[in-house]
Amino acid sequence: MDVLQYLAQGFGVALSPQNLAIAAIGALIGTVVGLLPGLGPINGVAILMPLAFAMKLPPESSLILLAAVYIGCEYGGRISSILLNVPGDAGAIMTALDGYPMARNGAGGVALSISAWSSFIGSLIATIGIVLFAPLLAQWALSFGPAEYFALMCFAFACIAGLMGDAPMKAGIAAVIGLALSCVGLDSNSGVYRFTGGNVHLSDGIQFIVVVIGVFSISEILLMLEQHASSAGLITETGRALFNLRELASTWWGTVRSSVVGFFVGVLPGAGATIASAMTYAMEKRLTDREGTFGRGDIRGVAAPEAANNSAAAGSFVPMLTLGVPGSGTTAVMVGALALYNITPGPALFTQQPTLVWGLIASMFVANVMLLVINIPLVGVFTKVLAVPNWMLVPGILAVSAVGVYAVHATTFDLLLMSALGVAGWLLRKQGVPMAPLILGFVLGDLMEQNLRRALSITNGDASILVESPISIGLWIGSAAMVLLPPLLRLARRGAAVAEVT
Repeated sequence: MDVLQYLAQGFGVALSPQNLAIAAIGALIGTVVGLLPGLGPINGVAILMPLAFAMKLPPESSLILLAAVYIGCEYGGRISSILLNVPGDAGAIMTALDGYPMARNGAGGVALSISAWSSFIGSLIATIGIVLFAPLLAQWALSFGPAEYFALMCFAFACIAGLMGDAPMKAGIAAVIGLALSCVGLDSNSGVYRFTGGNVHLSDGIQFIVVVIGVFSISEILLMLEQHASSAGLITETGRALFNLRELASTWWGTVRSSVVGFFVGVLPGAGATIASAMTYAMEKRLTDREGTFGRGDIRGVAAPEAANNSAAAGSFVPMLTLGVPGSGTTAVMVGALALYNITPGPALFTQQPTLVWGLIASMFVANVMLLVINIPLVGVFTKVLAVPNWMLVPGILAVSAVGVYAVHATTFDLLLMSALGVAGWLLRKQGVPMAPLILGFVLGDLMEQNLRRALSITNGDASILVESPISIGLWIGSAAMVLLPPLLRLARRGAAVAEVT
C-alpha cells in the first residue's frame, strides 16, 4: 500500500506542467538523437546533463529530462536500423537483422510501427518491475556494509567482463583506465595530491562531465569524420504505416517474453540493452522460427529485440537507485548528474529523497506513453532527419558538447582535457575497446576505494572481512561465475561443434 501511495505522490511530481513539458522535450530530443547513427543514449544524456545543470533545473526535473532522453534514444535507435541498416546504437543491432529486409520489401512502416509498440510494451513492463522490485531491493540493501559494497562493485565489473562476448579483456582494460582516471586528484584520507603532475587544475580530480563528453561525444565526432557516413541507402518510402491485428498477435507473446527477460538482464550491473536484445533474438529464433525466416524480414525478429532493449534500459535504473551501482553506461552518466546536486544514489535514497525517486519512476510511465504517441505518427518526419549531412551534424554536436563542458566550471583547461580524452577514446574505439566500462570504472572508482578502506579500517587491515558475510560470499561467487562461465560455455560449444564435424 505504501508503494501505491508513493507512486501517487510521484505522479503528482511527474504530471506538473513543468515536468510534463520537460518529459515531452526529452522524449523528442531522445528520439532524434537515437535515430542518428552512432550517437545513442550515452551521448544524448551526456550532452544534455551539463546544460540541465547550468539551467538550474531542480534535481527531479533534471533526472526526468535525462530519463526521457534515455528512453527516447532506445525508441529512436530502431529508425536508422530499419531504414538505413545502420543501428542508432549498439542495442539496435539485432533490430536491423529483420527490420532492414522488411524495409527493402516495402514493409518499412510496419517494421517501424511494430518496433514502437514493442518498445512501449517492453518499457512499460520494466517500469512496473521497478515499482514492484526496487523498494524490496532497497530494503535488502540497507544491510550492506562497506565490505558488501566493495564485493558488489567487483561483481559489477565481473558482469562487464563476462558479458562482453569475445572481448572481455578489452572491457577489462577500459574499466582499469576508468579506475585510474578516478584516482587523479586529492586523496580524501591522507590529503595528498595524486597523479596531478603538479597541475593545479587537476587538484580536485578530473570532472565527470569532461570524461564522459570526451570519450563519447568527441570520439564519436572523430569516427564520423573518419567514416564519412552518407545517407545514400536511406529508404524513405515506408509503405503501410501501421501493423494489423494478425501481425500484432504473431508478435505478442514474443514481445512479453523478451520484455521480462530484458528487464532481468538490465538489472544486472553492466549487462545493458545490447546483451538483452541479442539474448532475446536468439531465444525467439529457437522458440518460434520453424520456417527459417528470421534474418530475412520476419516481424517477430523486430519485435523481440526492441522489447528487450527498452526493457533492459528501464531495468538498469534498479541497481542505480537501490544500490548506487549503475546498471548501464547511460545510468553511470546519470549517477554523475546526481553527484552534481550532491545526491548519492543507494538504498537510503528511497527514504531521504522519495519525491525524486518516485517522480522519476512515474515520469517513465508518462514518457513512455508520450513516445508511443510521438513515434507512430511522426515516422515520416524522422526519416528526413536521417538525411542531415555530417558537415551540418558534426559542428552542432561539437558546439553543444563544448558549451556543456565550459558551463560547469568556465575553464579552458576542461575543454583541452575534453579534447585529449576524445582523441584517446577515438584511438581506443578503433581497437574495439568499449567505452561504457571506462565510464563505469570512473564512476565506481572512488566508491570502491572508500568502501575498501572503511572495511579494512574496521579490522585493522584484516582482509578476511571481505568474505565474512553471506552477502559478500554470494557476490564473490557470482563474480567468479560471471567471469568463468561464459568462456567455459564457449569452449563447450566449440567442442560440440568439432565433435559433430568429426
